[in-house]
Amino acid sequence: MTTTRTALICSAALMLTAPSTALAQTTYPAKPIRWIVPYTPGGGTDILARAVGQKFAEAWAQPVIIENRPGGAANIGAEAAAKSPPDGYTLFAPTVANAINVTLFPKLNYDILRDFSHITNLAKLPGVVVAHPSVPAKNIKELVALAKAQPNALHHGSAGIGSPSHLAGEIFKSMTGVQMVHVPYKGASPAITDVVAGHIEVYIGTLVTTIPHLKSGRLRALGVTSLNRVGVVPQIPSLNEQGLKGFETVSWVFVSVPAGTPRDIVMKIHREAVRAIRMPDIRERLAAGGTEFVGDTPEQVTAFLKAEIEKWGKAVRASGAKPQG
Repeated sequence: MTTTRTALICSAALMLTAPSTALAQTTYPAKPIRWIVPYTPGGGTDILARAVGQKFAEAWAQPVIIENRPGGAANIGAEAAAKSPPDGYTLFAPTVANAINVTLFPKLNYDILRDFSHITNLAKLPGVVVAHPSVPAKNIKELVALAKAQPNALHHGSAGIGSPSHLAGEIFKSMTGVQMVHVPYKGASPAITDVVAGHIEVYIGTLVTTIPHLKSGRLRALGVTSLNRVGVVPQIPSLNEQGLKGFETVSWVFVSVPAGTPRDIVMKIHREAVRAIRMPDIRERLAAGGTEFVGDTPEQVTAFLKAEIEKWGKAVRASGAKPQG
């Protein structure tokens, strides 16, 4: 009798104190969700987050508000997300910049591995080296020859100090031995605007953000930064193919939440994220930019991030890139 009574008391206590997975499943989300994107509107990360966020909103009948928090090489947005309550109502869109920053910055106010639960890698975004049409170079070999003939006469823009586009430029200069002046911007959009206007000569960024300008002739593509050619622009050779063996700088975009977010909420977001990136309209809208959709598991994306931190850490040290300003 005593044993039975004790068991009943324990069961009742557990029912009162333990969170109900079933209840969380049915009630989440019960209010608007914000999705922190650490870049300005119009960039590749922003475009993808808005497309997937719209699908979340439709499925859950709750607004998903994209909150652009640019600056600090994606650290400002990451820090804000890391400090948010782990309740599923703040999402974050980590990118390759956050893997780079682990080595690039001597001290960060967040830990990209410890402070987040990474849900899935939404997509990989190939990059491209573009130049203003006035630049007398039609491929990477000609760009290298031009830069060597005129040291520091060419300017390469980036989305900011320590951004993937900055580091890609540093790796490019290190591998080729050329000297170009780095011009950092607060995001991809202003950098692209200035290269289109001819204020800078070269930019290395995601293909998805530059394709409209390539099609219009306002920019010229010199090479893609994936190891192989990209299906939507098969006429553009890779840098690897053009003699820079092993050159690969591909961006990616996760959906993540603050560490400690309940597992059932994590998996609910995961299921909807994978469903969203499989939708034909999402694929049609973003595949034109060469987007490669992923949709891996939380365990797989975490392992991938650890490998990326190691890979980019080596690249940062080899290139000598340092955060500035």
